[in-house]
Amino acid sequence: MSADLVFGIHAVGALLQRAPQDVLELFVMKDRDDKRTQPLVQQARDNGVSVQFCNRKTLDDLVKGQHQGVVAKARPQSTGSEADLDEIVAKHAKPFILILDGVTDPHNLGAILRSADAAGVHAVVSPKDRSVKLTSVVRKVACGAAETVPFITVTNLARTLRQLQDAGLWIVGTAGETDTLVYDADLKGPLALVLGAEGDGLRRLTRETCDSLVKIPMFGSVSSLNVSVAAGICLFEAVRQRQ
Repeated sequence: MSADLVFGIHAVGALLQRAPQDVLELFVMKDRDDKRTQPLVQQARDNGVSVQFCNRKTLDDLVKGQHQGVVAKARPQSTGSEADLDEIVAKHAKPFILILDGVTDPHNLGAILRSADAAGVHAVVSPKDRSVKLTSVVRKVACGAAETVPFITVTNLARTLRQLQDAGLWIVGTAGETDTLVYDADLKGPLALVLGAEGDGLRRLTRETCDSLVKIPMFGSVSSLNVSVAAGICLFEAVRQRQ
């Protein structure tokens, strides 16, 4: 069976707290015995997870990144389907969905999942092709949000947008060429926010399927924001309006 390697204090802690049954083995740096790792070791043992103490080189060889002395071998995290998205939308009076049109950088997806969790987003949707998956880096950057926010992958994004429209959601895309600021849009009702890929923005068909387009005002010399920063701004403007 293939396994994911989840690393970092926050990511491993969130996994042990929310899905301990998915943790197959815990690796801890043997000379690291402090108040941050002790609870993880105890939690793993309480759930019958094997704990291996090893040197730093072993952990460095396991993962590329700042593991903070803790690596968990875990069952691969499954992503949701179109059917799961239908269930999520039907369950909420005012669904709040975030759609990513081709985000490929794992650090950006991890940061977006973290913002989505904080904003109370019901699901994050991404195309199956030409988009980053739930990798170990995504889960590390998300600091536990990858375990709490449903991540849905779909085959045909434009078709999914039309299905959400049929379900009563208003589809709001972000695009620099519009004159409407995100602060002037109505984001209070059933909503799907759509953000495009790093650098390229929304694809033509995605943009044409949106009900409206908004932009974030820019006053400096740069022409655009990182997609994870833009997602945070748009999500929390929606939160402000929906309070």
